[in-house]
Amino acid sequence: MDRRAFIAAVGGGIFLAPFAAWGQAAKAHRIGFLGTSSAADYAVFLKAFRQSLRDLGHEEARTLLIEYRWADGHAERLPALAAELVRLKPDILVTHSTPGIRAVQQATTTIPIVFGVSGDPVGLGFVKSLARPGGNTTGVATLQPELGPKRLEVFKEAIPDLRRVAVLLNLDNPVAHEELEKMKIAAAKLGLRLQSARMVREPSDLETVFATILRERPDGLVVVADPLTAAHSARIAAFGMKNRLPIMSGVSAIVTNGGLIGYGADFVEGWRLAARYVDKILKGAKPADLPVEQPMKFELVINLKTAKALGLTIPQTLLLRADQVIQ
Repeated sequence: MDRRAFIAAVGGGIFLAPFAAWGQAAKAHRIGFLGTSSAADYAVFLKAFRQSLRDLGHEEARTLLIEYRWADGHAERLPALAAELVRLKPDILVTHSTPGIRAVQQATTTIPIVFGVSGDPVGLGFVKSLARPGGNTTGVATLQPELGPKRLEVFKEAIPDLRRVAVLLNLDNPVAHEELEKMKIAAAKLGLRLQSARMVREPSDLETVFATILRERPDGLVVVADPLTAAHSARIAAFGMKNRLPIMSGVSAIVTNGGLIGYGADFVEGWRLAARYVDKILKGAKPADLPVEQPMKFELVINLKTAKALGLTIPQTLLLRADQVIQ
């Protein structure tokens, strides 16, 4: 090879390499992630989702690009954020909870949608059935309404003298509303009287809700899992501790912050399952053919430190069944 040919060959290599790299980057799959709360509130679940994607061979910033949009608890922002993500033409849209799923479904009927957590996707009309979702949507269902009665049973077992129970929930969430109706039936069988308080969006309005709960002098408080109650988990837990009010919750952060008991589906496992759906769809599977899965693991968490502070003795039979005991 003469000198001129050598320089041309080397020079071509130097200039072609960056273009080759750009070509590889252009092939990276793009995911649009719509969150109903905030990145901070959803950090533990987001971590599980991203780690599972890495375990499946997807590398962020190399083979996978994730565009995040967060509504920070303001459901009215979701349609605009969903439309914004659709305009980016992602390969898949990922979201969670009733308002998030509804927003992305209204924004597109063609882009595949994976939901990380949904309370009742069939009842809400998001999928045709768990076995054959149909359409462009699939994901993980917790069947949350069915857990409400179980939470009351466990709460009553932990506190045998329990009689009056307040329920804090977001009535704008139809799944939470359905859970409340099922809890009313269970409460009648358990000899409990329920009172409900609507969850508010703004932190400044929480004190009004708390005052409403206290006026009824309940023996305990049940917090229904929802992005809104999760976003205010620290405030809710502090309210319980300050007023010596035992809390049973489907929101794990409330228990770690001072609530008494938590019982529910393992949302972390749910988000690991969601990552598998993303992987399958990126490899050519269609959402319509991917059955909706349910987390097989349900966690019972007891905060023994809180129990002692409240002067409660948790039955040993319940402690032995707990998946986690916070000392």
